[in-house]
Amino acid sequence: MSDKPFLTDIKTLRERARAHMERGAVTDSYRADPRVVTDVLNEALATELVCVLRYKRHFFMASGSNAQSAAAEFLEHATQEQQHADQIAARIVQLGGEPDFSPEGLALRSHAEYVEGDTLTDMIQEDLVAERIAIDSYREIVAWLGNDDPTTRRMMEEVLAVEEEHAEDLLGLLDEINA
Repeated sequence: MSDKPFLTDIKTLRERARAHMERGAVTDSYRADPRVVTDVLNEALATELVCVLRYKRHFFMASGSNAQSAAAEFLEHATQEQQHADQIAARIVQLGGEPDFSPEGLALRSHAEYVEGDTLTDMIQEDLVAERIAIDSYREIVAWLGNDDPTTRRMMEEVLAVEEEHAEDLLGLLDEINA
């Protein structure tokens, strides 16, 4: 065990808290570059927004014998993706950045593509591909953040866990349709 104290002395903590108050949650102990983190988070935000739009289209366009269960899944996923977008946008603001909701260039900023799909099977497959892209890119973001920004890392880990659930849900839908 180190001779170094676990916690900075209280006086120093209080002094540091009063310095640079305009930075809000970004204190001197924050080790990441907030501008770079917000740039990465804006790409994740675009990814979530594109997924919301694709899922909403699939919800309205689902047709056929398995359409009802698929449409319900699409709507649930759209709602959860919107929640992710809101969490990411809030974190961007907390880090002193601005969330980019501009529709201009949204598809270019997104890691996932907006592919409509012609059939119910196509829609599910395209959603599964998008989830797999989000899973891989979010895993990379989590690893990249490491201990430099544990709050953003935890948020992205939580989003990642839901994306993994979505992929499993979609795989189940495909199995249901192909049965």
